[in-house]
Formats: sequence, C-alpha cells, structure tokens
Amino acid sequence: MTLNLLVAPDFAPENFPGWYMLGTLLQHRSGTRLHLLMPADAREQAQMLADGLADLVYANPFDATSMIREQGYRAFARPAAHSNEMVIATAAGSPLATVEDLRPGCRIAVTDNRDVRLIGLRLLEPADLTEQDVQWEEVASYQAAARMTLSGQVDAGFFLASAYHALARITRERLKVLVESKLRDISHVLLAHPRVGSDLQPLAQALLAVDPDDAGDAQVLQALGLPRGFEPMELEDAEFMIDLMDTLLD
Repeated sequence: MTLNLLVAPDFAPENFPGWYMLGTLLQHRSGTRLHLLMPADAREQAQMLADGLADLVYANPFDATSMIREQGYRAFARPAAHSNEMVIATAAGSPLATVEDLRPGCRIAVTDNRDVRLIGLRLLEPADLTEQDVQWEEVASYQAAARMTLSGQVDAGFFLASAYHALARITRERLKVLVESKLRDISHVLLAHPRVGSDLQPLAQALLAVDPDDAGDAQVLQALGLPRGFEPMELEDAEFMIDLMDTLLD
C-alpha cells in the first residue's frame, strides 16, 4: 500500500531532504510505501486537501484544529520537545526595545503561517495593538521577512521561532528579539485521514521507534530538524491543544 504524506508548506525548506530520508527509513521498517506531497504554499496545500490527496499530513496547529474537527483526521504523533514558539524581531539598530514600543500603524512582515500570526497577535497585547492597528506586509518566507525588517521596510517581523533561529548567523546578528513566546503546548502534529484505518499502525510504530540515540536514526532526525524524534499524541493531547488554540482565537 502507498500512503500520501503531505508536509505543511511552513516547514523549513532546508529540512525538506530530511523528509525523504525519513520516508525511506519508514518504508524499510514498516513495509508501507510513502509518497511525499510538498505544497509550495497554503493555497496549494488547501487544494491538495480539497482534492483528497493526503492520507497523512504533517500539519501546523492551526490547520490541524480544523482538520480534526471538520474532516475527521486523527492525530497520532508530534515532534518531541519541539513546540511551535514564535518570535517578534526588529532590526538591531531599531529604537524599539520591547513589544510595548510598537505603536498603532506599525508595519509588520508576516507569512501566511496562521498559527504564528495568531500567537503574535497575543504577544502584541501588551502594546494594546489589535490586528486592525497593524499594517501587515505579506511575505513568502521568513527569509523575506528578515530582509524587509533589516532594510527598514517594516518595523518588525513575525517568525516561527525555529525558522528564526535557523537564519544565517550574520542575519541574526543584525536582528534583535523583542519577545519570544513560551507556550510549550502548541506544535505541528501528524494526522491520519480516517480512510487509512488499521494501515496506520505499522507506520506509526516505525515512526515512534526512530531513536535519537541511534547514530543512523539521529542523522535522519538532524536532517529533519527534529533531533528528539517523535512522540505519540493521544486524543486528549489533541483536544487540549485545540482548546488552547480556541483560547488564542478568543
């Protein structure tokens, strides 16, 4: 049997080869063939999902919430010790020192990663800023957000924390962090469509058995950017994360 695994487009491009390495490893150990779907952006991802192409999805928490609730996907795993934190950063030479220094009308670079934007809006609350108080500059990538921030085209940028810390060192040295979230309980998750049924079990077992302490497995996990591997996600874990996302939306 072949299962299509869709990887969320907000996953760091430099770690894409890790998914192919992981797919090969899981195919060998589980006997289940995997075909990777790598949408370029949220629109292409939405089309693939609407066309029913994805049996498995590595989804960001915002998308996972609707997929679990509305389409019956089941969460079965998540990255271990790898929560979805986000960073609000400005240029190192900017007079801004804290989030509270941002004022109505400020310009912020943002990607179409909706969970990052959602968390960022919460982090803007100490500045008494709502979504309508900000001039949003849509960008295609976190690298583009960094370039706009450094050039002064925007006052600050919203970044997925893992993407921010993966920026080139010379880029990070020219930026400064105004705030970084510490939510801990929000992360990307691995979801299975109901049609996968019992065929999920051998694949899930193989995924959860990928061992960070094994040299070969660790090489795959490092390439993936998830050095601690994966842990099981139970129904109550998924429900807790969904409740937390609802709280952020309120």
